Amino acid sequence: MSEAVDKYPSRAGRAPCLEPRLDPVVYASAPQQLLPYLSPEQVAQYERDGYLVLHDVFSGEEVQCFKDELERLRKDASLAGNDEVISEPGSGDIRSIFRVHRISPVFKRLASDVRLAGIAQGLLDDEVYIHQSRLNYKPGFRGKEFFWHSDFETWHVEDGMPAMRALSMSITLTENTHNNGSLMLIPGSHKAYAVCTGETPANHFRASLKKQEYGVPEDGLLEQLAKHNGIVSAAAKPGSVIIFDCNTMHGSNSNITPDPRSNAFFVYNAISNRVVQPFCDQSPRPEYITTREHVETIKLQRSDSESYRCELQAV
Repeated sequence: MSEAVDKYPSRAGRAPCLEPRLDPVVYASAPQQLLPYLSPEQVAQYERDGYLVLHDVFSGEEVQCFKDELERLRKDASLAGNDEVISEPGSGDIRSIFRVHRISPVFKRLASDVRLAGIAQGLLDDEVYIHQSRLNYKPGFRGKEFFWHSDFETWHVEDGMPAMRALSMSITLTENTHNNGSLMLIPGSHKAYAVCTGETPANHFRASLKKQEYGVPEDGLLEQLAKHNGIVSAAAKPGSVIIFDCNTMHGSNSNITPDPRSNAFFVYNAISNRVVQPFCDQSPRPEYITTREHVETIKLQRSDSESYRCELQAV
């Protein structure tokens, strides 16, 4: 991989601080480029807040296909012990399954669905590929929290993502409520880059996927962002899509309710922004966490419940 300029240095002995974002949020030259996927008002909201919640994107029949596949993967004995499967600390329940766009034909089709990938292409004004995909289960009673973080800080330092030209989409497969650990975001936080302290340990990913300790902003920075911008909870019914910029500060509480909070999660990166060598003194993270060797430009597909059901039946 070629060397690249580190526009966003973090860790490596730096003091915690907030630095200005150096990249656009919306790369499209005009909001009309995103029609019919998003209205100009929605594009403006995404640029201002760093996130957008779209309700009723997928039908009940489609969501049921996703849930059936979610459950099939959870019970798939062939996945037991695989690196892609991350368990909850303590309980051993499945926390996440990574690389689902390559493991599952259903979620591969979902990642290329025009209702998702079309928006990503428009906002990033480029062809896109999946930088990372996973299922987040957050089981009832024992689903642990995800502490506040900017994904980009980790993707930049540990993966070598050069610029803020990526976004995440979380597709709600169960009801996400204020009680069962719905995604929380700090609006406007994507406009500042939170420099983190500490050095990146070797093989940090093995611990960070269960509980992240490095790449976590200092309390004072989080307090500053929250006091200025507030905190919102992205509660949503199944079939909704939560879109958020790669640098938006977000996290979620633990789930002590009986109700699981399960989402599919896709990270779309611009093909022009594909990763280089990590901006730290460590080896690249594995392919199941960071797509590096098998970059495939997404070809948009128009899908419906029938096409998803066919994929499910063919497994």
